[in-house]
Amino acid sequence: MQKITCFILFVITCIFISAQEKSPVKFGKISADDFKTTVYSIDSNAAAVVIADIGFSYFEGNEKEWFSFYHKRQKRVHILNKNGYDAANVEVYLYSDGGDEQELNSLKATTYNFENGKVVETKLDNKSVFKEKLDRNWVIKKFTMPNVKEGTIIEFSYTVKSDFLRSPTPWYFQGDYPVLWSDLEFHIPEFFNYVFITEGYHRYHQKQPPSSVTNTFNVNVDRQVELGSVRSVKERLSIKAQVVTHRWVMKDVPALKTESFTSSIRNHISKIEFQLSEYRPPLQYLPIMQTWPMLTKALLESDYFGAQIGKGNGWLDEDVRKITAGLKSDAEKAMRIYEFLRDNFTCTDHSSISMDELLKNILKTRKGNVAEINLLLVAMLKNAGIDSDPVMLSTRSHGFTYALYPLLNKFNYVIATTVLDGKRIFLDATRPMMGFGKLLSVCYNGHARIVNKEATPLEFTTDSLRERKLTSLFISNGDKGEIIGSMQQTPGYYESYALRDKVKEKGIDDLIKNIKKDFGSEVDISNPKIDSLDKLDESIQLQYDLKLNIEKEDIIYLNPMFGEGYKENPFKSAERTYPVEMPYTRDETYVLRMDVPEGYQLDELPKSIRVNFDEEGKSYFEYIIALSEGVVSLRSRIRLNRSYFLPDEYEYLREFYAMIVNKHNEQIVFKKKK
Repeated sequence: MQKITCFILFVITCIFISAQEKSPVKFGKISADDFKTTVYSIDSNAAAVVIADIGFSYFEGNEKEWFSFYHKRQKRVHILNKNGYDAANVEVYLYSDGGDEQELNSLKATTYNFENGKVVETKLDNKSVFKEKLDRNWVIKKFTMPNVKEGTIIEFSYTVKSDFLRSPTPWYFQGDYPVLWSDLEFHIPEFFNYVFITEGYHRYHQKQPPSSVTNTFNVNVDRQVELGSVRSVKERLSIKAQVVTHRWVMKDVPALKTESFTSSIRNHISKIEFQLSEYRPPLQYLPIMQTWPMLTKALLESDYFGAQIGKGNGWLDEDVRKITAGLKSDAEKAMRIYEFLRDNFTCTDHSSISMDELLKNILKTRKGNVAEINLLLVAMLKNAGIDSDPVMLSTRSHGFTYALYPLLNKFNYVIATTVLDGKRIFLDATRPMMGFGKLLSVCYNGHARIVNKEATPLEFTTDSLRERKLTSLFISNGDKGEIIGSMQQTPGYYESYALRDKVKEKGIDDLIKNIKKDFGSEVDISNPKIDSLDKLDESIQLQYDLKLNIEKEDIIYLNPMFGEGYKENPFKSAERTYPVEMPYTRDETYVLRMDVPEGYQLDELPKSIRVNFDEEGKSYFEYIIALSEGVVSLRSRIRLNRSYFLPDEYEYLREFYAMIVNKHNEQIVFKKKK
C-alpha cells in the first residue's frame, strides 16, 4: 500500500508539472549556447527550425461600445542555412471590412548573430514594414528580418487588435519548418461562446483542462436619457465575469510540405480555429451561428446572391426565348442555355460566392465571376420553366467545409443544379471545354449545400469519379523490313479535357511533338487523328500510324510500354502524416501486340505479375506478357477502386507504385539470329 501510495503521488506530481510546463525559451534572452546546435534531431535536413511559437489571446472592453479581441504572438526561429532564409520573411494577415481594420501593434523584431565570441543584435526598423492589399477584405503587413546569415536566430513579437469577434485569429501549430514548441493560451469571458474547430494529425503535448477566474471588464454602452428630448449617451460600465482559460501545446511538430495527390495542405496542418456561436448572460443571450436553413434563406433573400434569380426576372424573357427556340424538352432547353453561357461568357474569378454586379450587367458584358455566371445560369433555367438551384461548395485548393457548422467563409464556389428526366445533374458554365452535366474534379471536395429552403446537403466525393483509359498499340514488320504500327487511345474524361485545351491552345502538331518526345524510342508519326474533339460530353479518341527507327544491331533493347508506362514513383517521401487524395479513381489499360523484328529472336522477356491492392481484388496491378508464334502480347492494367488513402496505408501504396514503375521500365531483349 505504501508503494502504491507513493506511485500515485508521483503520477499526480508529474501531471501537475506537465500542466505547468512553459515555453523552453525566454524571449529576449539569447546566449552563445543557443547557437551551438547546427543539426536538430527532429529533422536533420531542416533548413530552419522554429524554437518556440507562443500565442496569447484575450478580450478587453474598448472605448467604442463593445469588446476588442487581442492576439499576442512571440516567435523564435533558428535559420541553419540559406534554404531557410524564407523564414525571415514575415507576413501578418489583417482583416478589414468597410472602414474598420484589424491593427498590428507593438511590433518588435531582432536578429541575433554570433560573431567573434559575442551575440550581436540587429533590430528591425519599423519603417521596413510594408502594407499590401490582398483583396477587399484582407491586407498583409510584411517585413524581412535584417542581417540574416547562416546560423542566425530571429525573434519577433506583435499584437493584433481586432473588433471583429466572430472569427478570432486561428493558431497554426505546424508550418513549413519543424516546430519544437507551439503554445496557445486563450482567455474567453463567460458571455462569449465559441466553437473550437481542430484539424491535423499531430497529438497535443498538453491540453490543459479549462479553468476560470473572475475578471472585471470596463465597457462603454449606449443608454437612452431624457434631457428635454430623448438622446443616446455613452455610459461606462464595469462588468464582472468568469474568464475561462484554455491552453493547447504541441511539441516536436514536423514540417508539413505539399506532396503529390494533396487536395490542399491547409486541410492537414495541425491548427485550431474559433467561431463565435452565441452571446450569453450576463450580457443578453443572442445566437450568432445560424442553422443551415437560416443561412440559405438569408442568401436567397440577399441582393448579392439570390434575390435576382427568382422573382422579377422577366428581363430574361426575350433572350431565353431566342436561345431555346424550337426546343421542346427541358433537357434540350437546359443544354442549350448552358452551352450559350459556357461558349459566350468569360469567367474573371473562379473563387467567389457573391455577386459584385447585377445579373443584367453580367448578361450585357458577358463576363463575371463564378458566382455571377452560374447564378445567371440558374436564373435563365428558371425563366425557361426548369426548376434550378445554386449550389455552394469549396474547391479542393480552398479546403474542406464543415457539415456541422454553417460557416460561409469556408465556401468559395457556386454551381447550378437541376433535375432532368429524374436525374440530378450539376452544371458549371465557367469552364469553356466542359461537357453538359460535368464538373472539374477540383469541385469534388466533400460537403456542399444546395441553396434552397431545405439547405439540402450534398457530398461530392472523388470516389464517385472513375477515369478510364484504354491504349492499344499494334506493331508489325513491314514489307521492306521496317517496323511499323498503329496506336489507338481513348483517354479518360479529364485527360480528354486537358488534351482538348492543349490542342485548342497549341494545335495538334505540338501534341504529336510531345508524344514523339515521350515515346521511349525513335519514332516517326503520321496520319494523326483526333475524334470527338468537339463532342465535349465525351472522351476523345486519338490514333496515329508510326514507324520505329531502331538500329538493327546484334541485340535490340525495347521497353514494351513505349512511353505509356510510369517512369517514376509519384510518392517520394519515405513516410506521410496525412492522407493521399487522388482526384478520381483510375482504370488504365495498355495492350500491346508486337511482331518479333524480322531476323531476330526473343532472348529475354519480363515476367508476368498480378498484385492485389485490397483483399477483395477490386484494386490491382497486372502485367501479363507472353510470346506466341513470333508475337509478343502484353496487357498492363492499373485499377484503383478508391481515391482516398489513410496515412497508415501510405507505405503499401508507395510500394505498390514502386512495383508498377519497376515493371513498366523492364525491357524486352531481341537477339539477331545467326
